[in-house]
Amino acid sequence: MAEITASLVKELREKTGAGMMECKNALTATNGSLEDALDWLRKKGLSVAAKKAGRVAAQGLVAVKAEGTKGAIAEVNIETDFAAKNPDFQAFVADTVQKVFDGGDMEAQKAALTALIAKIGENMSLRRWATLDVKQGVVASYTHNALVPNMGKIGVLVGLESAADAAALQPIAKQLAMHIAAAAPLFLDIASVTPEALDREKAIFTEQARNSGKPEAIIEKMVEGRIRKYYEEVVLLEQPYILDPEKKVKDVIADAAKTLQSSIDLTGFVRYALGEGIEKKSEDFAEEVAKQLS
Repeated sequence: MAEITASLVKELREKTGAGMMECKNALTATNGSLEDALDWLRKKGLSVAAKKAGRVAAQGLVAVKAEGTKGAIAEVNIETDFAAKNPDFQAFVADTVQKVFDGGDMEAQKAALTALIAKIGENMSLRRWATLDVKQGVVASYTHNALVPNMGKIGVLVGLESAADAAALQPIAKQLAMHIAAAAPLFLDIASVTPEALDREKAIFTEQARNSGKPEAIIEKMVEGRIRKYYEEVVLLEQPYILDPEKKVKDVIADAAKTLQSSIDLTGFVRYALGEGIEKKSEDFAEEVAKQLS
């Protein structure tokens, strides 16, 4: 059996919000597998992992740049929020997203970061970057909690493929980018949902339904309903639109296409939330867990 360490219990607790002993029991039941323990807690109704998994746990900036049919996004991490306000750090982040946009040498950019680390005195990481483009139409960007223009805690790119006038498409794309920032979709459309993700959710929903004592025929219908709800939560085109929850995102796009008298396809998006998946050190909590597990 794998060793259930204090740090593993701590990580599971931070991701789920479940109690410490519940986390320990989950890890024990799943032989120390963090992913299986997450599912175990969800099946028992003890986890809020779906809401907590993307929590911000690092400082720095997410930067975006969009012009015409192309956009770029980058995340650069630093140890403290105070240092993220350093003009030299912000200049480096701006230069980084410009290099991503231009298709520059990112290995050279990482090397430049080494010199900046020595200058500012905090550890940093050029964590991730991406581009998005369309053949015709627009790519729009949005920054949430912007510290300076186009740099903040959440960055979004969204691409609309269309022959419609770019100036008319831009506000629609901007609003969709704002929706993506708020709603945090995981997939573009239902076809994009991976079989692994779907099978995982079905297994969890099925066990939850069985735990309620319902007959198998009812369970099947309950699972079908939960899967539809799951799509509305994680699939962009199926989500209720933030500015008009009575409509789905795909309906808003269809309405815009009618207004502009041209087809509009939302072909892709990128959403970065600062520090998602990075765990901050919390020495006091680790000591507390170690004491209670000993």
